[in-house]
Order: sequence, then C-alpha cells, then structure tokens
Amino acid sequence: MPPPAVHAHALRKHYPGSTGPALGGFDLTVPPGTVHGLLGPNGAGKTTAVRILATLLRADSGHAEIDGIDVAARPGDVRRRIGLVGQNAAVDEVLDGQRNLVMFARLLHLSPPDARRRAAQLLERFDLTEAADRPVAGYSGGMRRRLDIAVAMILAPAVLFLDEPTTGLDPRGRAEVWSAVRALVAAGTTVLLTTQYLDEADQLAARISVLAAPRGGGGRVVAEGTPDELRARIGGDRIEVVVRRPDDLPAAAAAVSRVAGSDAEVDTDLRRVSAPVADRMAALGATLSALAEADVAAEDLAVRRPTLDEVFLHLTDRVEVDA
Repeated sequence: MPPPAVHAHALRKHYPGSTGPALGGFDLTVPPGTVHGLLGPNGAGKTTAVRILATLLRADSGHAEIDGIDVAARPGDVRRRIGLVGQNAAVDEVLDGQRNLVMFARLLHLSPPDARRRAAQLLERFDLTEAADRPVAGYSGGMRRRLDIAVAMILAPAVLFLDEPTTGLDPRGRAEVWSAVRALVAAGTTVLLTTQYLDEADQLAARISVLAAPRGGGGRVVAEGTPDELRARIGGDRIEVVVRRPDDLPAAAAAVSRVAGSDAEVDTDLRRVSAPVADRMAALGATLSALAEADVAAEDLAVRRPTLDEVFLHLTDRVEVDA
C-alpha cells in the first residue's frame, strides 16, 4: 500500500504571547488522489496546520509526512512534492498570464524553453489560453485564482494545499475554481483544502476534518468523515410538511408520526410538522398518502438532510477541547 499523501500525528504549536495553543494535538491522514477539507472557525488552527505541512513553520512537537517523507527532517524533498495557494494572490498584476507563469517557472529553475512550454500547458489546462496575453489586472477574480493554482502546479506537485482559495470571489469565480480543483484531482493530485464555506467542502471534499477553537486554544480535530457521515452525527433525514391551514396541524402531526414511527415536532408559527425518517423515498410517498387520507392540504412537503452548516455549528459550539 502506498503511504498517505498527507499524514500528521499530534502536531502542537504555541505562538509566544498567546493564551493557548494554535494547534493542540492535530491529527490528519489523507489518501492519495483525494480532496480533504479542513473546516473550523477563525483561530481553530487551519492555516497553522497547512504552514507546518508545507514546511513554512516548525511544529513544537508531533510528526508530519508528505508522501512518506518527514516534513521536519527533509523539508527540501517535501517542497519538491507540494504546491501552495495561499489566501492572497501571488501573481504579478502588471504582467500577463503567460509571463507570470514563465517567470515563476524560471524561478523554479526551468530552462527558458521548458518554462515557455510548461506555461503553455498550464494556460490550456486552466482554460486561460485566450487571456494569456492580457495583464492580470484585467482578469476576473476566478481567472486570477485559476492562474494562482496554475503557478502552484508548475512542478506538477503530488500534493496541493489550498488555503481558503475562493475567499472574496463571486459565485461564478467560485465555480471556476471548483472546476479547476476537480480536474486536478481527476488527474491524480491530492488536495488539502481549508475553507470557511461549508458548501465548498460539501462540493469538493471526499472527507472533512472539523477543527475546534475552544476556550483556551484550538487546533484539534473534533470530527472527521464524509459529508454524509458528519451529517449523521446530528441525525439523519427528516420529513417536513408545511400545512396550508393552521387547523390541520394536529391531523398532519398524527399522519407524520405514523409514518415516522415517532412523535412529530410541531412549529405552529411556521405551520410545520417534522420527524426523523430512515428511508427518505418511502417516507415521502407514505406521508403524501397519509395526508391525503386525513384530508390535509399541504403547502410544502419535502425530505431534508441536515446541512453542513448545522453540523459545523453543532460540533464547534458544543465540544470543548482540553488544550
């Protein structure tokens, strides 16, 4: 079996003058060729973890590896295997896209012909060929971030760190970055993604680690799993019925309770009845039939899964980590 693309165990980091640790025992394992999301509120240690894994910062204790290579013992070998896209754009806005890529390729010791060849490949790969001769200052936010990612891919790294790559982008720009990330992973790149956008992690990440920022310090994983596994931590699917007439709430509650096999919750202000269900499709059909038999007029009927936002708030608000 190949080693994990990213592995960290018990990483700790304390900044001088701070009241608690930035990382208080951080653990992470990322298989090759996947996207792994790091979620957490401000101060939870996401960027600190990335900086340690990318050899930009030394941990106080613990162990980390990239492709089986020790981050602290062999940082030069690690750097040849990684790319990093930080929160701020690294490209030169005066230069055009092609010149930016050639410049960075030369800084990475590619020969002039190889630098030009690699720039052309990346411009095509990230759908920037038509904008290659335009100054980056005229690029949209999404184009600029795609160019940022292209710069990080000049040496074809095995692992790419994306630290909140879509902060400040409009929906179109975010969609462009998401498309670029999916293409990279399809080609075999491993991506470690930090983000505060829950829908972004839901869209891209095969697995997600949630970091806590509790009283006294942060930087410990409090939950890890697929998006669906994390949703299951606060309950599964729920059937929800919004009735047209408030007087129908008791009958609707009785119908939903029979289908769900448990007492339904009633929200009189929203005219809504809800209950957890095991089989979403079966429950939907059965509820529709039960409402018809009870002569209840429904304004809305749906089966809803918990959102990652609800999971995030549940996990980070309730857990306390002993730093």
